[in-house]
Amino acid sequence: MKPPKFDYFAPDSIESALTLIAEHGDDARYLAGGQSLVPMMNFRVAAPSALIDLNGIATLRGIKVDKNSRLHIGAMTRTREIEMDSTIATANPLLHAAAPHIAHIQIRNRGTIGGSLAHADPAAEMPGIVLACNAEINSIGPAGPRSIAAGDFFEGIYSTALQDGEMITEIVFPPWPAARCWAFQEISRREGDFAMIGIAAWFDLNETGEISAASLTAIGAGDTPLRLPAAEEILSGQPPGDVLFAEAAQAAVNELDPGSDLHASAEYRREVGGVLVERALKTALQREAPGYTA
Repeated sequence: MKPPKFDYFAPDSIESALTLIAEHGDDARYLAGGQSLVPMMNFRVAAPSALIDLNGIATLRGIKVDKNSRLHIGAMTRTREIEMDSTIATANPLLHAAAPHIAHIQIRNRGTIGGSLAHADPAAEMPGIVLACNAEINSIGPAGPRSIAAGDFFEGIYSTALQDGEMITEIVFPPWPAARCWAFQEISRREGDFAMIGIAAWFDLNETGEISAASLTAIGAGDTPLRLPAAEEILSGQPPGDVLFAEAAQAAVNELDPGSDLHASAEYRREVGGVLVERALKTALQREAPGYTA
């Protein structure tokens, strides 16, 4: 199938894009990498009257670390750039490690971080990573610029806090301690498929070897990416180890409430979610061990 007729615009500035979206109303859509929107248009699931292509706006691209060690990534930065960039590998290795799990290389070559967040597929990796890392999502729209915490951004399946005419401009990740323990685990039917369930994990250790802060986030387990606060609480203030990790995994199983679909049952997702939590925590701890280089 092919999409119905639409108008196409390619502005070279954010200001021009905002003007165009205001002129063409609710039926217009921004186009980022097009890896989700274009297939939806081909199947006529989406039928925008106008596409406003953001690929020509240079200010929406770029990767940098500021003087406060925060990582800034422009919304139109390609997933493949995130996968290959050495700055990101140092400034946020969890994000860097998750990127190769996203679809296939052809899609990563075109797909963007901003597009993935705006699409808000609950099984997608990027939404889960920004939530796990407590990132800020900067946007601009008719009412001006604003910053949205990742925890407030995802509102439901394919639903976000973005208002009509608003676009993501940048994602800002907080400083990443060099000694942080981290891991990303997911399971899918085939390489490149959406995750049936995935877990992003990190924790910090204090001077006495106890966990001082922790984050556990699930993808593919609900209408949005989900933090697992009960499991995080079990980790807090405790020395890491197999017994503690098993307790956290069981807490995750108890708080996960996924749905069933043609890919996996709710029971399978819940059980595997616990396995992945335990596996991720053990892998994360290995990164603190002397000589660990993976």
